[in-house]
Amino acid sequence: MSYPKRTAALVSAAALAGPVLLLSAPAARADVVNVDYQCKTPIGAKSAVSPIDIKAVRSGSGYRITMSWQKGVSSSPVELGKGAMSPSATIRLGGADSGTLAVTGPANAAAIPADTPIKISDLSGTYTPRKTGKVTFTAATLTIKALGTTTTCAPSNNPGPSLTLSVTAAGGSGSSSSSSSSSSSSGGSAGRLPQTGPADSAVALGTLGGTVLLAGAAGALWLTRRNPAVRR
Repeated sequence: MSYPKRTAALVSAAALAGPVLLLSAPAARADVVNVDYQCKTPIGAKSAVSPIDIKAVRSGSGYRITMSWQKGVSSSPVELGKGAMSPSATIRLGGADSGTLAVTGPANAAAIPADTPIKISDLSGTYTPRKTGKVTFTAATLTIKALGTTTTCAPSNNPGPSLTLSVTAAGGSGSSSSSSSSSSSSGGSAGRLPQTGPADSAVALGTLGGTVLLAGAAGALWLTRRNPAVRR
């Protein structure tokens, strides 16, 4: 290969290295997890397995967390009219944070026939990071209130997290803590699932790409200056 072509190849490779490294950061991930709910109802115990999906969208200094059920749980011996059933739930936090997050949603938009699995509407709540690190979100207790009664459903199969987020504590403080799997970063913009991070990892990758670019350019200059000497 001639020196001009070799120089062009080195510069092109260095220029491409930065974007490729930045694109290699893992994407945000939300896993659908089967949850085996055991429910205590006014007429006895009932059970149902429902796939649970938990997603996050950046909202100000926190995240809007939405919990979705793909199948109905429990049932009622009588028809529940429109607006007669009000659901709520808790999500267990793990990893860098602990405790629970309360999520709520609207009452049933349509009547629910008797002895039919109750389809839970999407439930949402706001999570504000208190510590920096990876935080897991796992389905916990589901509560259904209808016709003056309360049904409580708890997972019996020790489900895994449906979501893992890499977050930065509000105000930029907080200690770091390790956690499992990939997650979304606090660096995402409003209305989007945030990019996986943490943010300083992206900066580090960008810096590495820039270093490769500079190294390629330096190599090109060395080869260009070296060329006349070789031809002698």
